[in-house]
Amino acid sequence: MRRRRAVAAAGAVSAGLLVLAACDKPTPMATITVGSDSVSSEATCGGEGEALKTADLNACLKDKGIDEISVDPDETVRFGVDPDVADKGWTILMNGQPLTDASKKTYRTIPGSVFFNAQYGAQGDSTLVSIKEGEEDTTGLWSFRLKKDA
Repeated sequence: MRRRRAVAAAGAVSAGLLVLAACDKPTPMATITVGSDSVSSEATCGGEGEALKTADLNACLKDKGIDEISVDPDETVRFGVDPDVADKGWTILMNGQPLTDASKKTYRTIPGSVFFNAQYGAQGDSTLVSIKEGEEDTTGLWSFRLKKDA
């Protein structure tokens, strides 16, 4: 009787490991925090270590189903990425254009007013902000929409 339970338990563990092995590994996360509000997301495109084609990147930047967060222009916007992303270098893009130089830190801050300032390419009360993984080839893109909360 004991032997059957041991065999059944070993079989259940093996089956569980097999199921886990078949699962896709989640892509690294990126987070934007404004005040006490945060929004986190897996990669909108890529995030699996392979270089993305320019056409894929352009389509990704036009994606409509992205997370939003309200930003008071007087607040600081905090960006955080997983260490895996930081190791490859990452850049903050605003409406598809680089806003920062590449960084290997896991955390950066930018004044909220920047995202609604025409001098930096902002248009209206909503701005597409993306985190681009990779200093040379882009291997991942996390996109968020910042909405002005005045």
